[in-house]
Amino acid sequence: MSWQSALACWFLRRQFRPRTLQPVIDVEYARALTAKRIWAPRVPRGWTLREQYRPGDAPLQGEWLEPAAKAAVPRRTILYLHGGGYYFCSPKSHRSLVFELAKRASARTFSLDYRLAPEHRFPAALDDAVAAWRQLLADGTPPGSIVIAGDSAGGGLALATLVALRDAGDPMPAGGVLFSPWTDLAATGDTIRSNDGRDPMFSGPAIARAAQVYLGDAAATHPHASPLYADLRGLPPLFMQAGDTEVLLDDTRRVATRAREAGVQVECEIWPKMPHVWQIFAPFIPEAGAALDKAAAFVDRVTSVRAAQPSSETSIV
Repeated sequence: MSWQSALACWFLRRQFRPRTLQPVIDVEYARALTAKRIWAPRVPRGWTLREQYRPGDAPLQGEWLEPAAKAAVPRRTILYLHGGGYYFCSPKSHRSLVFELAKRASARTFSLDYRLAPEHRFPAALDDAVAAWRQLLADGTPPGSIVIAGDSAGGGLALATLVALRDAGDPMPAGGVLFSPWTDLAATGDTIRSNDGRDPMFSGPAIARAAQVYLGDAAATHPHASPLYADLRGLPPLFMQAGDTEVLLDDTRRVATRAREAGVQVECEIWPKMPHVWQIFAPFIPEAGAALDKAAAFVDRVTSVRAAQPSSETSIV
């Protein structure tokens, strides 16, 4: 464990975790805190940030990170879904992670500004992600060149999007990248309790409270809200990372097990003593860069495999 990671854990334990001990989720406080602490990482050299936040940009509301030279358009695309419990954060809050992942994967990346709860409860975020996927395809992006990625709630949303696309008979992307995904809004994982106190960011009881902000009257075990409960057959390869002290650790481990049992190719890494979504601290934390390098290698590998397949092998029957 690097000193940088230890410092990040200390900061989270002092500044973030105490708020999760409160009996009520304070949505406005979380949004204000995130907005206050957003820092502006530099756009990587040779890349251009293009913001799309006008009403006419729907359904692709968010940010493109693309090569500055038109002749250098990458052959792969990442659709990124940010975390934040479905009720706070934005593409801007996750630029450090997205910029580093895009650069390392040599992939143009669209970070989606999906609608947030409680103003827009389930399934609004999922509807936006599916609509963004379909718009990418309508704009001519080959499905086999796309990887859907996300962290925390966005990681759960990425997996739910894969399930929803499969259920609807849509073409599937090359793979999914899930950083500390929140996949069980019913909060039934053993690590909700066993890692309570070890997790520097969250208290265990906060998970169920946060879920209600997004779910409203929807069932916590609905497979499009909690993809842990979905039939995972037919999904593309998955790459998953989580820290071993996270209260949400079992949200990763159980999905990995169930996906493998369903015949899905899964790469699942459990990193020691890493905080929730430590990848967002890149490039400050060395372990964040190392984790993103592995995710980028996965993106390259699965998109290369799909590009080499005949078109008949990549369609959904």
